[in-house]
Amino acid sequence: MSVTRLCHIKDHLQSEKKLETMTHVHRSPLTTHVLNTAQGAPAANLALSLYRLEGPPNLQEWRPLTCGVTNSDGRCPDLVSPETFTAGMYKMRFETGDYWNKLGETSFYPYVEIAFNIIDPSQKYHIPLLLSQFSYSTYRGS
Repeated sequence: MSVTRLCHIKDHLQSEKKLETMTHVHRSPLTTHVLNTAQGAPAANLALSLYRLEGPPNLQEWRPLTCGVTNSDGRCPDLVSPETFTAGMYKMRFETGDYWNKLGETSFYPYVEIAFNIIDPSQKYHIPLLLSQFSYSTYRGS
């Protein structure tokens, strides 16, 4: 099952909870912005997922936390709530192959995974992704 389909199912299941919490808007302490550098435009409709490394040291596994799709500006707001954002190792997985296929292009990278450490969860973290069919780069933004 595709990541995009899983995100739609998750959104459907959480719709009632979203209605209950609409008055309690939060800003995600973790944001991303994906730019299609080949076209000089935001990478809209790119599926992504967020994971946290959990478990005892010899049995650690990546646990899925959330998924989403970038908006028309290449951003995916509300990835994680401040309450669930804790210190630890995380990774974002961007479904770049599917993204390029939808644009009628091929890509060398079927996906991009960016692993990063969160030391102080009270800070804001921004993970930009600059993307073309044959290269990508990232950095810790502000």
